Amino acid sequence: MQGLTIRGMRWALLVALSVLLAAGFELAGLSAGLLLGPMVAAIIFALRGSAMKVHTRLFQAAQALIGILIAHSITGDIAATVIADWPIFLGCTVATLSASACLGYLLSRWQVLPDTTAIWGSMPGAASAMTIMADSFGADSRLVAFMTYTRVVCVAGVASVLAALLTGTAHGNVVAELFAPVSWTVTVVSLGVAIVGAVGGVALGVPAGALVGTLLLGAALNLAGLAAVALPGWLLAIGYALVGWRIGLNFTRETVRMAKRALPRVLMAVAALLCFAFAIALALTRLADIDLLTAYLAVSPGGMDSVAIIAASIKVDLPFVMAMQFLRFAVVLIAGPAVARIAARRFVGE
Repeated sequence: MQGLTIRGMRWALLVALSVLLAAGFELAGLSAGLLLGPMVAAIIFALRGSAMKVHTRLFQAAQALIGILIAHSITGDIAATVIADWPIFLGCTVATLSASACLGYLLSRWQVLPDTTAIWGSMPGAASAMTIMADSFGADSRLVAFMTYTRVVCVAGVASVLAALLTGTAHGNVVAELFAPVSWTVTVVSLGVAIVGAVGGVALGVPAGALVGTLLLGAALNLAGLAAVALPGWLLAIGYALVGWRIGLNFTRETVRMAKRALPRVLMAVAALLCFAFAIALALTRLADIDLLTAYLAVSPGGMDSVAIIAASIKVDLPFVMAMQFLRFAVVLIAGPAVARIAARRFVGE
């Protein structure tokens, strides 16, 4: 009973700190405060040895909610954009994946991180899939997770600061957005889509299946005009918090202790990857005639769910961002493990 009470108090404190930080980030003009607040709060608790974790089912539920958020933005214009500009989309995807693989190979070759850990940790997106594949290949999955989620946190932070610098204000009226009216019929249908899509995606064994399954089902219904999908802002905020806690609580004291010596070099590697992504974004602004913030979010090597949350909270071309992110996500899931294996085998062979 006492253990349950202590655990409950910890979660209550985490919720309270998350709300305070989220409000602070929003007032400071940073985007996605509803994601960054819980994420930072969870990191603080994790590094203090709280031994807390977000249950997998809850995280899958949060992914399903984010899937609805993305599906809502998928329109016929996205398909037309991808078809019309497919060389740009494919080129950016290949460039990001190639840069990540090369960076990981160099970090391994220079022994910044042990064995093939850096190769797997440098793969953009599909964090859970890369962690699982790394473990099966003999790399240290804890360090891979550390590097992956460090990159996600950095991407989210840079995107928020960039949004504030480029737009002057990174968000609108947060309270109004949280309680903006959404039809109960649409909400119920969307929750049904989320449940069916999440269960189906997980059952099929697709990495991030709850997110992908819900996204595909919701987008198909949306594009076909059979059903509109949307959720109230307050419900999405719960999903944001769960995603932020899941990421932040992965920063355990044990993992950080193991990675302490490599942390400066890991941060340098992440910075190099972000600079490369920014260079691609600059080129994209000329090739696709889009604004810099949209281009950066489209090619940023963070998780698709966190990027979706950030993109939805600021004025960017959300369909373009999610089209690029989804295409890269698909390519990483299909080709990422193979690319990592090839680089890893070559490194081990030397």
